Amino acid sequence: MDYEFVIDTYAWIEYFRGGAEGEIARGCIDGHDIVTPSIVVLELRKSILRRINAVEETIKGAEKRMNFVRSNSAIVDLNYSIAMKSAELDFDMKTRVKGWGIADSIVLATARELNTKIVTGDEHFRGLKDAVMIK
Repeated sequence: MDYEFVIDTYAWIEYFRGGAEGEIARGCIDGHDIVTPSIVVLELRKSILRRINAVEETIKGAEKRMNFVRSNSAIVDLNYSIAMKSAELDFDMKTRVKGWGIADSIVLATARELNTKIVTGDEHFRGLKDAVMIK
């Protein structure tokens, strides 16, 4: 299957918050064939758990959001090919982008593996041809 976008954690968070950045993300998510890397599921769930702990989110609301992600995007696991590409990207990008993390490498490798673009607002991706910036 050909996917239109890889959605990163930043984009999902803004999608659920609404607002200007969320509306841009919504334009790339709703009605499109999209992918969410499994590392993004981890990061998004962690963010939601923080919000539950701070009493800014309910457990029921959190489950609804996570189910939405699972229902509306293909979840791509870290496989051998993506892991190999991630390692190469991580080695290179850490020398060029301050604060670049392994999750960034996995998201970028997933997009490149699928020959698509990342929807993000994460400044680490700014200037990359692979990124559709929402901020």
